Amino acid sequence: MAKKASPASVISHWYHLCEGLQASPKEFYTSVEQAVQRRQIPNVQMSRVNWREGGLFSAKREYLRVRRNEYVFDICGAPFGNGFFFSWWLGELEGCLASLVSIPFVGLFFLWLVRPATYYKIDTALMFQESVRQAVNEVIDQMTTAKGIRALSELERKPILREFYRR
Repeated sequence: MAKKASPASVISHWYHLCEGLQASPKEFYTSVEQAVQRRQIPNVQMSRVNWREGGLFSAKREYLRVRRNEYVFDICGAPFGNGFFFSWWLGELEGCLASLVSIPFVGLFFLWLVRPATYYKIDTALMFQESVRQAVNEVIDQMTTAKGIRALSELERKPILREFYRR
């Protein structure tokens, strides 16, 4: 059963539409879960979450959430027109610290004291991002190869990074 999604500040994003590919989102999610499990990423949790397509009364879209500590990947696979759309959003979950950080001066000092941006923290976040990104690409490669569709180019595989190193 899918959980209600909670907001995250977006660090990076990626998407691609494979024209001519028809697939099941649930089978895509199961394959990605298996690919992530094979990588034996420490402290990883996987679940399904629902995001609204629009406003309060709009339909919901199920995503696969891969979480490690405060970082989450929300992964989408869905039919669109004559193709299949893939996307993922890497974000940092907003917790109770978010309200403290918004206090001028005090918030930044508190953040520096409690959650400093260290090389280790950045490196492990990047390793998590790369591991899940590779798992998603592996599954997409399997799906496109099985259907005789051209593999994604290196340029098509690159994520869009946002403020990962800023704090």
